[in-house]
Amino acid sequence: MTRIPFIAGNWKMNLTVNQAREFAKEVAGKIPAKEKVESAICAPATHLEALVSLTEAADLKIGAENCHFEQKGAFTGEISPLTLKDLGVKYVILGHSERRGYFFETDELINKKVHAAFANNLTPIVCCGETLEEYEAGKALDKIKSQIKEDIKGLKEEQAEKLIIAYEPIWAIGTGKSAGREDAQKMCKAVREIVKEMYGEKISQKVRIQYGGSVKPENIKEYMACEDVDGALVGGASLKPDSFIKLLEGGKLA
Repeated sequence: MTRIPFIAGNWKMNLTVNQAREFAKEVAGKIPAKEKVESAICAPATHLEALVSLTEAADLKIGAENCHFEQKGAFTGEISPLTLKDLGVKYVILGHSERRGYFFETDELINKKVHAAFANNLTPIVCCGETLEEYEAGKALDKIKSQIKEDIKGLKEEQAEKLIIAYEPIWAIGTGKSAGREDAQKMCKAVREIVKEMYGEKISQKVRIQYGGSVKPENIKEYMACEDVDGALVGGASLKPDSFIKLLEGGKLA
């Protein structure tokens, strides 16, 4: 089956709100049609309202970089999924390696957030990936299998088929290193097999799997040529309008 490619930028803790506004204005009218490639920018919470207001008429969607698993409450500094829904946000990144590593997020916590996202009509981009030590020790497959099985357990079939899963080898994030085409295909295919084990063939063929890790306009086509790579989750190369547009053009269907 043909899965529409999905390219998402992950801005992390970069750009000011004014810079975000300028970005949205610069890409206006240049976003390829969603029938060719679906696109999103996942930005800091402070930027979301401005970005949503400037992209409402465009095929570019806006996502958050994180959310809490509760709708409201005494959780100082956290971001409610209900608030994201109210803002018009469409996606939320969950389980990114930086959240796991720097903020000690567990698979149990990520699973709660995945369920909270779906409860608020947000599509989760669930991240998985191994460290360099795990990769070199031949434990990459075991690592992502453990993460995915815990992170998405308990989902209904109609939820699971809407999932976006981003395979991001931790050793390739922001390092300039990137997994080769064969490695990316092997691991993304493995992700699809894990989903198949959990939800069956039909669902696994609908789930879109992104590769992330030093993706650039220069190498996006290489990854998109892989059978099981359905898009990319991109960091630094998504921060500049011209670079982001080139990523979308390189990743769209012919």
